[in-house]
Amino acid sequence: MPVRDVGARTESPLTSRGQERRDELVRFATAKFAQQGYHPTSVAELVDGIGVGKGVFYWYFASKEDLLREILNDALLDVRRHQQAAIRSESNPIRRIELGVRASLEWLQQHAEVMRLVDFAWTEDTFAADLRKGRAISIEDTARHLREAMDMGMIEPADPVTLAIAVRGITEEVARVNADAANPTVPVEDVVRMVISGITGKTAIDRERDPVR
Repeated sequence: MPVRDVGARTESPLTSRGQERRDELVRFATAKFAQQGYHPTSVAELVDGIGVGKGVFYWYFASKEDLLREILNDALLDVRRHQQAAIRSESNPIRRIELGVRASLEWLQQHAEVMRLVDFAWTEDTFAADLRKGRAISIEDTARHLREAMDMGMIEPADPVTLAIAVRGITEEVARVNADAANPTVPVEDVVRMVISGITGKTAIDRERDPVR
């Protein structure tokens, strides 16, 4: 069960109603921050928007800064859950990367407002440190699959961290471009094919002859 951190108070589990109210605040704040910006949005606007008092806000979050940090953390955990669900039963490391990239792009396509908040957060020292930690975890996840693929002789030996950074860079930039468009302009499957071709050195014709899956 989720636990709230209320500063000096003893931590206690949220009730189901409490969790619903917290999630409502998170959803509304995510949309509001993405629409009009983090700094211009006040706590008063947030609580007025869902019809509660400031006391309710501060029951769940120590500050507006704490709220945005929670939004970013929740998003990181959710996208990782989607990735893990996509690759859980797959034994082929290249196929896991393919499934993971697809899951990431699909999640980000459905949560474009989060990508806008991430871009803002990188400009603020307050949040950038947390983002760097999340980036390091993501890169190491991908590098682990790449090391396994190299050990199995599926791809040429190389620095797995460098390759993982490239995979993340492509995925993140495509998500950013799609988030800025009224409708996604870069097809997910095109990106997945490009990433896998870059890792394996195989064209579409090569993959038909010698598939990685």
